[in-house]
Amino acid sequence: MIARRSLLTMSLALGALAFLASCSGGTKDQQTAKQNSSGRELTVGVSLLTRTHPFYQDLEAGLQEAASKANIKLIITAGEFDVARQKDQLNEFIVRKVDAIVVCPCDSRSIGTAIKAANDAGIPVFTADIACLAEGARVVCHVASDNVAGGALAAQAVADAVGGSGTIAIIDHPEVESVIQRVRGFEDAIAKNPNLKIVAKLSGHGVKDQAFRTAEDILQAHPDLSAIFGINDDSALGALAAVENAGKAGRVRIVGFDAVPEARAAIKAGKIYADVIQQPRIIGQKTIEAITGYLSGAAPPPSILIPCALFTKADAN
Repeated sequence: MIARRSLLTMSLALGALAFLASCSGGTKDQQTAKQNSSGRELTVGVSLLTRTHPFYQDLEAGLQEAASKANIKLIITAGEFDVARQKDQLNEFIVRKVDAIVVCPCDSRSIGTAIKAANDAGIPVFTADIACLAEGARVVCHVASDNVAGGALAAQAVADAVGGSGTIAIIDHPEVESVIQRVRGFEDAIAKNPNLKIVAKLSGHGVKDQAFRTAEDILQAHPDLSAIFGINDDSALGALAAVENAGKAGRVRIVGFDAVPEARAAIKAGKIYADVIQQPRIIGQKTIEAITGYLSGAAPPPSILIPCALFTKADAN
């Protein structure tokens, strides 16, 4: 009888423990959401593409502004275009058991292994500006400019700059998802005008010196080129230097993307025709809002797209 009572007591105790475990939420994400509701400070690891570019400086400012209001501590790093370095940063966040990770991938596919490791550790991952394209890597929410629409705006500016007819080159950076999107929007819009023709698309890797050399090669291969679309302002400014070096200033029109201060000055001076302008501060703010919502139990949409606009000489003046 005593043995039966002991077994019954143990069975009831185990059942109670199982019930409590099932009610406690199981995954780290769910547990974090409940902890967040108590008001404790959360820690979010951030790995930017770079901290040297004005776009990412503004994006970081948006992250900081929203995080300070949400009782979130940010650990901010940057890959500086080196995906191996960025993977190490994400792995360090995993070791530190942060509550969430934000990454702007240096390489949209190669970063997948580090994101999968965060997935396995139960840490939610969010991408800002640049999406992850790796199969099997789970991202809760991607916050970025509407780059397809931005690319179409750049095509509109190029068409205006060359009077609706001419040959065009693209200085590309195809390792990055946001660039893939904006080039797609650009090419689709250009294809609708039979008098415009894309004759070259080469990578400048998103940096000024390499874009300069790429533009030099393009200008030599296509001496009658009408316009260049630079996928970011470093690409556009590198192209501008090559155009001026070739003695073709004013004959080869340039359109960029970002409208950083140096590019705005070039637009005001008439050296660059126009830029597509983004809203990186809002991207940062919306990313933190998506994180706080998720960790409080609300599912954000898979992607949040922020509108772009054109910046022309009229705006600069």
